[in-house]
Amino acid sequence: MRILLTALIFTITTTIMAQENKGHYADINGFKLYYEIHGSGSPLVLLHGGGSTIESNYGRVLPQLAQTHKVIAIELQAHGHTPDRDKPLSFEQDAEDVAALLKKLSIAKADIMGFSNGGTTAIQIGIRHPEIVNKLILASAIYSREGMFPGFFDYMKNAKFEDMPQPLKDAYLKANPGNTKGLLTMFNRDVERMNNFKNISEVDVKSITAPTLIINGDKDVVQNAHALKLSQLLPNARLMIVPSGHGDYIGEICMPDKESKMPEAVVAMIEDFLK
Repeated sequence: MRILLTALIFTITTTIMAQENKGHYADINGFKLYYEIHGSGSPLVLLHGGGSTIESNYGRVLPQLAQTHKVIAIELQAHGHTPDRDKPLSFEQDAEDVAALLKKLSIAKADIMGFSNGGTTAIQIGIRHPEIVNKLILASAIYSREGMFPGFFDYMKNAKFEDMPQPLKDAYLKANPGNTKGLLTMFNRDVERMNNFKNISEVDVKSITAPTLIINGDKDVVQNAHALKLSQLLPNARLMIVPSGHGDYIGEICMPDKESKMPEAVVAMIEDFLK
């Protein structure tokens, strides 16, 4: 009976925690920013890539990270549950939104992990708000246009909504059932931001002193030479090139091999870096 009672209490507590952790909105910088908190321990912020949600980018690895961290997973402007605001996307504004959220949550310092566009946002956080950064993880991130594979920006000039991967469309609509207008807005905002992307100066990149782990796939859309150069610009950076495509190494929803153990192995190396 005692064992059954203990198990029941554990189940109820876990359910309550899950309900508490699922879905919060913060009023910051003139709009409502969606975030989730999972687990406990040292704070770790997760920033998704373009066209993505928390679940589509980090659904595979978030439970593992939450075993040792208080994970603050954020959906940035026009993505997932977070609405659009009446202004174009920018990595600088995303950085300001993240900093404002951490201040609202009374988190003075955090490790910050950004994937793809989220990685570029993390770079901007490191430049603009170094005081809130403990360590950085830049996963498939760029700071200059030359970082993407040849022809990427030519492709973006004529990007069509029909070419957006269906799993990413489905992930957005899972967060916003029936909101096809919002889905198209997200797509257009992301395309506009990439077409207008301007290089971050190497002087600004070099100003980031936080210990940084740079991760890139050997078959990534981000060129390995760019990841290497980024690691050489940052004064306290380590570089990890893994046998993977874009985001496959964290179990991103479009990864072709769903049975791969790569995401768990990469998280183990991330945890080693964060210790």
